[in-house]
Amino acid sequence: MDKEIVEFTHFNEAGRSKMVDVSEKKSSERMAIARGAISMKKATLQKIIDGQMKKGDVLGVAQVAGIMGVKRTADLIPMCHNIFISGSDINFQIDEENSRILIEAVVKNTGQTGVEMEALTAVSVAALTIYDMCKAVDKEMTIEAIYLAKKTGGKSGDFINPNHQ
Repeated sequence: MDKEIVEFTHFNEAGRSKMVDVSEKKSSERMAIARGAISMKKATLQKIIDGQMKKGDVLGVAQVAGIMGVKRTADLIPMCHNIFISGSDINFQIDEENSRILIEAVVKNTGQTGVEMEALTAVSVAALTIYDMCKAVDKEMTIEAIYLAKKTGGKSGDFINPNHQ
């Protein structure tokens, strides 16, 4: 087994956390796709589909919440840079067979650092919003498998998650 030498870039000479300096990095077009899911009781999913949740349009609100999460990522994750987002979208797929909602976030920018954390935050916040809007009828919901599916751009190049294809 080859041992990879890892250089930790988020520590200063004193061993304390720091935000990485990206001022020398070239700007490039970047995109990240993150995915996740939230499982629930069949009756809960049916209420969402039928628009019967008392708090309103669950997926509409989760969509806006996910996009807001993208915009607030740097406020939530201590070492994230506050970056300009050129585009963000959240998509939901109803999986009635498995009684869950699949969530996908796509985030784009042109800049010196990537948007992976923003995409992951979008999925997380969208899932948490679904939970919040439905918890009165189903406290057993489970947020599952939030992961980076793909990223493009930057010095490290393109990435497609081999564990989730």
